[in-house]
Amino acid sequence: MKIFTGNSNPKLAERIAAYLKTSLGEVEINRFPDGEIFVKIRENIRGRDCFIVQSISYPPNENLMELLIMIDAMRRASARRITAVLPFYGYARQDRKDQPRVPITAKLVANLLVAAGANRLLTMDLHAQQIQGFFDIPVDHLYASPIIVKYLREKKFPRPVIVSPDIGGVKACYAYSQMMGCQLAIVAKQRKGATDVEVLGVVGDVAGCDAIMVDDLTTTAGTLCSAGAALKDAGARTVCAAVSHACITPMGIERMKKSVVSELVATDSIPTREDVGFPITVLSVAELLGEAILRIHEDQSVTSLFRL
Repeated sequence: MKIFTGNSNPKLAERIAAYLKTSLGEVEINRFPDGEIFVKIRENIRGRDCFIVQSISYPPNENLMELLIMIDAMRRASARRITAVLPFYGYARQDRKDQPRVPITAKLVANLLVAAGANRLLTMDLHAQQIQGFFDIPVDHLYASPIIVKYLREKKFPRPVIVSPDIGGVKACYAYSQMMGCQLAIVAKQRKGATDVEVLGVVGDVAGCDAIMVDDLTTTAGTLCSAGAALKDAGARTVCAAVSHACITPMGIERMKKSVVSELVATDSIPTREDVGFPITVLSVAELLGEAILRIHEDQSVTSLFRL
């Protein structure tokens, strides 16, 4: 087994390698003068079981091309099996045709990974579950919920309530509420643009409760901030947010600073700065991914990783 990484999240890859008591494989990634990417695997991987840790996060196009070229280099170097480990699967929000003449980019990225030579995919908290069906190779889909719920339990909220900040996340939030042993509420919203949302109302009783908004990702924080304000207006005592992937932009950070949200809990699936003037708690998923990699390598089940 060999673990490799691109430039998207080397610290997470190092933590995964440390958990597996191994070192990262040697790979050279450079740029030609015109910006094209050059990759060279600097060790023999013939017949090896190779894992490439690479999130399709900012800048997504650079990181995606790095991943595709690394996969191609390994395929041509006669690796026995190549598993793309994507802690964050970028372009997943474009998973259906909801307007005329738009692409389904989540499917396009799936086609690219398979065409490049990936034999297997390991990812975490996809934006939509059905993206697994876009692949004709095995997909292991993990969840950050056991790690996030463990942290939330340690906070010992007096009256917690799990809140879905939009209709699409109800199923995931219901699972969180079952693990936390508390009630579920929903914020109904309407998206007005890529960065603006309008809250229509709160379904459920949040008066006097500690509202915990749960979502798969946040970028401009428009949904979280608008939903947080609605929860406060509905009588919530405190409001915090937990997301699996914090792809947060400078606009999002400024919004969070001005919002009623007291804390953002995220994982290290994407490199996240914690010194931004707003409380961001980053939980590591290195052990979760490391254990999954080990079990895939040894042909064992990964089902138990879904439990607390």
